This record gives sequence, C-alpha cells and structure tokens, in this order.
Amino acid sequence: MNKTIRLGAGAGFAGDRIDPAAKLAAHAGLDYLVFEVLGERTIAAANSRKISHNSVGFDPLLQRRLEASLKPHKGKSPKIITNGGAADPRSAGQAAVETARRLGLDGLLVATVLGDDVRDVVREIDPVVWESGTVLSNETAELVSANAYIGSAPIVEALDEGAQVVIGGRIADPALYLAPMIHEFGWATEGAEDLLGKGTMVGHLLECAGQLTGGYFADPVTKPVPGLADLGFPFADVANDGEAVFSKLSDTGGVLNCRTATEQLLYEVGDPARYVTPDVTADFTNVRFKQTGTDQVHATGATGTARPDELKVTLGFKGGWLGEGQISYAGTRATERAKLASEIVLERLHEVHGINTEDLSVELIGTGAAFRDASPTVQSPEVRLRIAGRVDDQVSADAIGWEVEALYTNGPAGGGGARRSVSDVLAVRSCTVPRSAVTTRVEVLEA
Repeated sequence: MNKTIRLGAGAGFAGDRIDPAAKLAAHAGLDYLVFEVLGERTIAAANSRKISHNSVGFDPLLQRRLEASLKPHKGKSPKIITNGGAADPRSAGQAAVETARRLGLDGLLVATVLGDDVRDVVREIDPVVWESGTVLSNETAELVSANAYIGSAPIVEALDEGAQVVIGGRIADPALYLAPMIHEFGWATEGAEDLLGKGTMVGHLLECAGQLTGGYFADPVTKPVPGLADLGFPFADVANDGEAVFSKLSDTGGVLNCRTATEQLLYEVGDPARYVTPDVTADFTNVRFKQTGTDQVHATGATGTARPDELKVTLGFKGGWLGEGQISYAGTRATERAKLASEIVLERLHEVHGINTEDLSVELIGTGAAFRDASPTVQSPEVRLRIAGRVDDQVSADAIGWEVEALYTNGPAGGGGARRSVSDVLAVRSCTVPRSAVTTRVEVLEA
C-alpha cells in the first residue's frame, strides 16, 4: 500500500503573500508547509543587514508567517520547514520559539540548521570566482558573505529528532521539500537517485508557490488566469514511489494545469537533463504531466544521477553605493522635456560632482525603457525619468537623486513626483567548494 504525504507551498520568495499560506494551513490538510524565501541577493542582503545595520539577519516576515500558519491549528498544524533563517538561523529559531510561546504552543520543538556560512572555508580554500575567473584572494571588494547551498540531510536529521518547525539558511530550494519525503518514506540518500530525482522535481514545481497556479504565467489575452487577487498556492500529494499529484484549494483563484506546470518545470533550469542540486543531479527530460481533474495535475518521469562532489556557494561583496532619482513629465512634448532634464542632470553630475556619467543609467520610462540600449521610440503623453548609478561613496550616490529633485525649479516645465534614494550595493558572485569542507549541524529548542 502506497503511503502519501501532503506538502504545501507557503512562499516562493522573500516578499511573498502570507494569506495563501494561512489558507493552506487551515484548510488543505497538510502534513508539511514550506516557506522558500531565499534568493542569491536575498541571502547576501541578509548578511549585510546583520553586519552593517545591527538588524535581523533572518526573514523579516518569519514570525508573521509562523503566526498565520500555527495559530489556527493548535495541536494539529502542519510541520513547517523554511530557509527563512537566512543569515542568522539561530536568532530565527529563538524568534520562532517566542512566537510559539505567544500562541500558547508550549512544548513545540524548533530546530535550526547551521553550517551554510562558509566565509572561513572560502578564505582558506581560495576558490575561483566564476564571474571573474580569478581566485577569491584577487578580488578587491570586501567579502560580506559566503553561503553554501546545502541539501536535505540536516532537515531530515531535525525531523528525525521530532522537530515541528525547521529553520535553516541557504538550504537549496527543492531540498526543503525533498527532506520530508526522505524522512517519511525512508528513502536512501545514496543508490536511490531516481527517487531523489522525482522528489526534487516535486520540490522544484512547488518552490515558487503561486507560479505553479498561474502567477508569473498570466496574460489577459493568451493565458487568462481568474482570481489572481486571491491566488491559491499549490500543494502536492506525494507517494512513497515519488509519484505526485498537484492541486490547489478549490475556492481560491488561479489555475493549475499542464501549461502552468510545464513553465514552472523549466523555470531557472539551464539544462533539463542535468538539474544539479546538493542531493542529486535530476533529469527532467522525461517528465510528463496529465490533467486528472480541475486544477489537478499528475506528474511522472523524473529521474536522477549522482549528486555533485562540490557545493555551490553564493558570495556577497560590498559593491559601493546606488544613487537614484526619478521625476515625471506629462502632456505635450513630455518626452522632449524628459530628455532635456536628463541632459541637465548628467552635465551637472559630471561638472559639479565629478561623477563619470558613463556609469549612470538613464531611462525614459514609458518610451521603451525596458528595451536596453534602445533610443526612445515612443511619443508618450507621460514619461517617468529615472537616473541611477553605482558609485564608490555615499555622498556621490546622494548627489544623483539630489540633482534630479532639483529639477523642480531648475529644469524643464511641468516636472513632478520626484523621488530619490541611496542604498549600499552588494555584488553577488559564485564559486564552489568541496562537499567535505561544509559541515552542518542541528540545534533543537523547545517552546
């Protein structure tokens, strides 16, 4: 008899909605709810917040996500797995315990997964940085973070110890979903690559949450999706042989069909025959989808081969400062006035502030700005001028927005809605390190 578990997608990125996850927790009968909230820039930014701004290094929405998912189901809520610990899983675990206590969930076990921070490791190994082709020690920018993509093993360990909430840092996206399958079904982590490939396919389809149910898919003409304001997140019923059926709650918006599943299967996959993860090299080339009901898709055919000997590492470097200014022009000859405004700002940034204007980006939004390196081709009745650039110091970054704002009384007629901002920049790079150089560990806390 096939055993099945139900896995729900609670988030697909750091800024994702919370109410769809709450609905899944309340009504979908989940065994596990997964919050996947990390991207390469997200983890680097979390490290920067932790180091530079004395702020939290974990997902700022973590406690709100937990409150929405745990509160309705005292005693019978789904187990929660997330990489929302970001740059500080230990503090995230403590925050989760505090949340559980506020909700009256005494005795809840919260596990934190540590070990993905490998700054000391990369400094010692001095690997080649992919983007520059040179070793790390030759990089001139300050290294802020180095986080290895780790697999399912420490999550499985945490679940084996009885954890009801598991929080890690840079855990690979599909591993968040693969771990409960290994835990529940007793899959081997070596010699069972086809099963791991199937489980990785399930994780990859669920990891972006609403993208499987019509988000980032919809087009009002060619691919209409109803109810996007109440988009339902997907869940999957997975059997111990890796077969899976994907669904969503029937009273939520969105659509789940073979087309949405196919787009998500190929999302961020460079080679469908070799989708490399810390757990397995998955092969999606024989995956087949079958519509088995309304908003219900059966997926089969994934396989796998041996996992890689090295783990990918996301490197974050201090990359200077980003200055930005925006202002709008409307009415007759709006495009011409916006172009004149940009010329004024560029001249002043060069002559008064000594900024190399070749490093600046000028966009006339509304006239074709989304098409890089293209001259404005549209006469628009409304144009938004945006000038931005990365510079070495905060004063120069502030000057960019300052000069745009000064156009109010020193530029073309009719400028309005000026905005300016300054932020520090993180340059994200990649490398690999030997798997043996990364050591993970699990700590369990009780509410």
